[in-house]
Amino acid sequence: MATHDSQSETIFPPPLVSGNHTFHSVTEAVCSVVEAPPSKGWIASFLVALMGLGILGISVGWLIWEGTGVWGLNQPVSWGLAIVNFVFWVGIGHAGTLISAILFLFRQKWRTSINRFAEAMTIFAVMCALVFPTIHVGRVWLLYWALPIPNQMGMWPNFKSPLLWDVFAVSTYFTVSLLFWFTGLIPDLATLRDRAKSKVAYWAYGIASLGWRGANRHWQNYEKAYLILAGLSAPLVLSVHTIVSFDFAVSVIPGWHTTIFPPYFVAGAIFSGFAMVITLAVPARKIFKLEDFITVRHIENMNKIILTTGMMVGYAYAMEFFIAWYSASEYESYTFVNRAFGPYAWAYWIMVSCNVITPQLFWSKKIRTNMTWSFILSIFVNIGMWFERFVITMSLHRDFLPSAWDYYTPTMWDFGCFIGTFGLFFTLFLLFLKFLPSIAIAEVKGVMPQADPHWEGYGHHGDHGHEAQPAHATADKGGHHG
Repeated sequence: MATHDSQSETIFPPPLVSGNHTFHSVTEAVCSVVEAPPSKGWIASFLVALMGLGILGISVGWLIWEGTGVWGLNQPVSWGLAIVNFVFWVGIGHAGTLISAILFLFRQKWRTSINRFAEAMTIFAVMCALVFPTIHVGRVWLLYWALPIPNQMGMWPNFKSPLLWDVFAVSTYFTVSLLFWFTGLIPDLATLRDRAKSKVAYWAYGIASLGWRGANRHWQNYEKAYLILAGLSAPLVLSVHTIVSFDFAVSVIPGWHTTIFPPYFVAGAIFSGFAMVITLAVPARKIFKLEDFITVRHIENMNKIILTTGMMVGYAYAMEFFIAWYSASEYESYTFVNRAFGPYAWAYWIMVSCNVITPQLFWSKKIRTNMTWSFILSIFVNIGMWFERFVITMSLHRDFLPSAWDYYTPTMWDFGCFIGTFGLFFTLFLLFLKFLPSIAIAEVKGVMPQADPHWEGYGHHGDHGHEAQPAHATADKGGHHG
């Protein structure tokens, strides 16, 4: 394509799809992942994920049978790992909506190869997050009291409770994300339907594709619906984690009652969300041979976002200490000194090391574009973000009365619930990779050079042969073989 001359690169930027691909070869590459029989590696991974799911079932079953006393909860630490894990999983789900909605609205074409499984990650992460408030209430069978529905006893939910706000925010986020994800899948489901070799697959993909035939009217309606859902999703990126931060910020606990929490939580959620996308994308592109679509350029762009949001989070940590000092409140000051040098100092310095120091390595282009380093550092970021939520929640262990202070130690059932949600997440994610196209075929074709009506005029006549038709003018964009 373009030469390495800087002027040429300005005219012809590096392609978002590497390799000598045609529209047909893109369809073949993505669909072959779904159509091939499951590999031994996939089966082994799936069995491990099912074991994790089994741990979740046992842990939750025992919790409901015995009560929340099986956890390490005490006074004053009445919020334990359940709330830590809830905030962690909601944060993981943020990158999917950001990549899908906000980058789409800003016309960032590099999102196209990673948006599909980032959206899937969002949905599965929110499902994992919803497990924790459900089981944390203790009497799970009375959970409907949190819903805005009056019952026969005339009980109404407490609309002043941030936990009720969570019900609204997270359920709305899940619903819109699911609709957005499914809408984007429709053209590709039709492609799988037309390629299906068994009646079961034909009918399953046929029902899911809602009669898609790739007609001009279908594409017009699809693009309108996708744009509307992107517009609805964009504010949710900011609102959902803002409301989750209110769980803490509207209290009067030192270290929690602060206005910095909403923007700080949103930046942290995007930070951890993109790290999880890299954690999933790097192995997936290698195992399923998708390096031509999830390119180094995609990974580098995500690493830049991690670097940016990591600096925001580091700034927030510094500002928390400054405001604690500036407020002249002895309770506030003590809380932050205690975080850094108290019984949980080990957790605090793990958090700072992973979230502030580790991302600074991404200033180096060599590290930003190295798959191994990106994968390792993304795991460190997620470890750090889990510890951030842990440190915030553990602020409870020393409150206003020294006589009430106590140290919180999680039990095996706390860890069982947390490990089990990873089992749930990877079970769903592996099923998604095997039975649905993990890359948006139609959207990837839309960013290829051949999609430009004037592509032939750029002097690329020999690159891809006869496939140089505009993407919007061909049914191969989705719904047909190619």
